[in-house]
Amino acid sequence: MRGAAGHSSFLSGLILVTASGIGILAFLRPFFRPPVQQRVSVNAHGEDAMWLFLLITGLALAAVLLDLTWGHGSSQTTALLGVLAAIGAALRLVPGPGGFSALFLLPILAGYVYGARFGFLLGALTLAASALITGGVGPWLPYQMLTTGWVAALAGLWGGMLQRLGRRRYPPTRGEVLALALWGGFLGLFYGAVMNLWFWPFVFQPQQAEMYWQPGLGWRATLARYALFYVTTSLWWDVGRGVGNALLILTVGRPVLRALERMRRRTEWAIVHL
Repeated sequence: MRGAAGHSSFLSGLILVTASGIGILAFLRPFFRPPVQQRVSVNAHGEDAMWLFLLITGLALAAVLLDLTWGHGSSQTTALLGVLAAIGAALRLVPGPGGFSALFLLPILAGYVYGARFGFLLGALTLAASALITGGVGPWLPYQMLTTGWVAALAGLWGGMLQRLGRRRYPPTRGEVLALALWGGFLGLFYGAVMNLWFWPFVFQPQQAEMYWQPGLGWRATLARYALFYVTTSLWWDVGRGVGNALLILTVGRPVLRALERMRRRTEWAIVHL
């Protein structure tokens, strides 16, 4: 049975790696198959967004179902995934300045404790649930799901690295929470920098041509134009998100991490004694 659980974990991880690979290709496809550019981004990915949403959602649910069917202790973690996704979706309603959103708090903290695989699932499903609650459904949604999943997965990779180095503590130290808050601040910037790419290749403003992409540009020119676009239009909005992430983690991160870590240890105990 433990072998089946390990096999399930490998397959669900492979499914999520596949989903990420598809997502990366979806973000980069416009650079290789240039779209018709316009002044606004409302029609960006209008033809393929629905198929991408169905594919990413289907792969995420397949990973959950695989763990639920074959994985030891998965009923607890699957229930936790659903609860955290619902709470995270509700946190999107918390107002804040700039690009701040309390939605990122739980995916970052849960990804840090439970790992990149759990984090990716929680981030993607939280975003999908929050879009249904707030009416934020549109061609941007699958790209938001992917990017939020990557944010949480990166938090999981950070937590996993610290655990391998023996730097993870229970209960978490203040220094550990501070480091995670700084990482959460960076992830706020990362989210905005990646998300801009869902529409940037589709938009062109002749009066500001130096910060928009055009077919035929080399990769150096593309990066230079995107950097100018990001600093001019998005940076300060994303700073609000990053600072908000950091302040939330500093404020409530320690008790939430303790609760998540306690639940993780109970789940591991159940797995060992099956």
